[in-house]
Amino acid sequence: MNQATTQQMPEISATELKQRLDNGDDIQIVDVREADEVAIGAIPNSIHIPLAQVINRMSEIDPARETVVHCKMGGRSARAIQALKQSGFTGNLLNLKGGIIAWSNEVDPSVPKY
Repeated sequence: MNQATTQQMPEISATELKQRLDNGDDIQIVDVREADEVAIGAIPNSIHIPLAQVINRMSEIDPARETVVHCKMGGRSARAIQALKQSGFTGNLLNLKGGIIAWSNEVDPSVPKY
């Protein structure tokens, strides 16, 4: 992974995502954390696909919809986006900057940090 690739990954902040969801934008959210992490707290209406399964379950992600991928802090979701693109996924993928931690800090403090 070269630096240019990392810098070009489109990101969205938790605050921006919340505003867009509130505006009724059609965004699908994919949570690539593990099941025990999702049990602690999740963004409403997320599709849970653990990072290790993301390629095999790519068909569950609609390429026609804008997609925000998130994990705990942004690292695994960045890897998931790269893997999906390398596997030929054509949809628009955004990385949630700061992951569920940012969501808890900026949007919904009821989501526990771990």
